[in-house]
Order: sequence, then structure tokens, then C-alpha cells
Amino acid sequence: MEWTIQELAARAGITSRTLRHYDRVGLLAPSRVGANGYRYYDPAAVVRLQRILLMRRLGMGLPAIAEVLADEVDTCDGLRAHIAALEEERDRIERRIRSVRHTLDALVAGAEPQMDVMLAGFNDAYRDEVVARWGERAFQESNDWWHGKTLDQQRAWKRDAEDLVAAWVAAAKAGVPPTGEHAQSLAARHVQWLSRIPGTPTAEGDRERSIEMVECLGDMYVDDPRFAGMYDDDAGATFVRDALHAYARTRM
Repeated sequence: MEWTIQELAARAGITSRTLRHYDRVGLLAPSRVGANGYRYYDPAAVVRLQRILLMRRLGMGLPAIAEVLADEVDTCDGLRAHIAALEEERDRIERRIRSVRHTLDALVAGAEPQMDVMLAGFNDAYRDEVVARWGERAFQESNDWWHGKTLDQQRAWKRDAEDLVAAWVAAAKAGVPPTGEHAQSLAARHVQWLSRIPGTPTAEGDRERSIEMVECLGDMYVDDPRFAGMYDDDAGATFVRDALHAYARTRM
């Protein structure tokens, strides 16, 4: 089975001029050229065109696409990579749909939409970091869990988090020791709060990785400028870190 350049262009929603350009730059040659000069494309060529169009949709330029295709050994592996990229794009779109739906529901109900809810799915700020530390599944499960909540559920969760932060700040200002019973009860509450988030090591009961995660979070509260002021001042953040480290070492 094969198709003429006009047939393929029409099916692909592009122009025959585009197909000729792909030939000129070495991306997609016709399977054969007839005696009459007509270009014909077989199924293998259509597979290659599909991949070119997919990469173009992902924002890749023609030189980059040529490099990917030139370096590739197995077409099936390349197609699997495309599927993964498309599934990721689908997930982003679904998160954006949920975000806009949240905004619509809030407006219809006469409520004021929250900025972070309205922008959910448009800026997953911690995605790369979470994936690097805990894997893609951890990010997807926790992200889907969060964006699957209603507006009221998200607000309730945020209130719980704010109450926990306030309790930490009060304990730090009271001068209680980070290894004392009160601080350690707050650390236990903090870990319990984390365990309610699907995809995290604490939710899955993975003790070794949970300890690593709790210690890592404690360090971030002190070292990461994104958390500056979260616990009122540097002393408060250091208090939380030391309490979480002590809890992770002795009680997890």
C-alpha cells in the first residue's frame, strides 16, 4: 500500500509543499519516485511522518527532529517515548481543565476563586524537583489527588497546613527544645500530615525513604529561599528542621 504526495498531504492536514521541504532537508524522503515523477509514500514513511508531526507539535524545530531521528536505533522505542510525552501533555491539559472548572464553579457560587487554584496545572512549580527526588509516579499521584479536590476541600487542606505552621511558630517562640515532647508531638503531626498525600513515601509506609523525605523537608525549610519566612524567621525554620530531624532519627 502506498499513497501519492497529494493523498498523504491531505490525510496529514499539511501541504505537499511541506512534504517536499521535508525531503529537501533530509527528514522524509518518498518511498519511491515513479517514472512520471510522482512521489509515493509507503506505511513506513507514514510512520516517520507521524513522528515528525508529533515532535513539531511538541515544539521541536526541524534540526532537532532530524537529530533525534538520526540518533535513533529502534523506531518502537521512539514511539514509546512519543506516547509518554503525549500522555504527559494530556495530563497537563486535564489539570488545566480541572483548574478552569474550579474557577467557574467558584464564580457561579459567588465565591472568590483562589489564585493558586486558578493557576493549577499552568505552573507545576515543584514538578521537576519532585520527579528528580521521588519519581514521576509520586508527582502524578499527589498532583492528581490535589487537583481532584473541590475548592472547599482544597481550602480545608490549606487551613490545616496553616494551623500546623502556626503551631510550629508558637512553639519556637515559646523556646521549647526541638527534642522535647511538645516539639516531637508537632513533628509527629507533621509526618501524619505528609502521610495523607498519595504518592509520598510516608503515605506508602516506606520507612527508609520516609526518613529521607522528612529530613530533606526539614533542610529545605532552612536552606531553600522559596520557604523564607514560612516559619516566621530563620530561628523558627531551624527549630522545625531540628525537631523533624530528631523525630526522623528516633521515632520513625
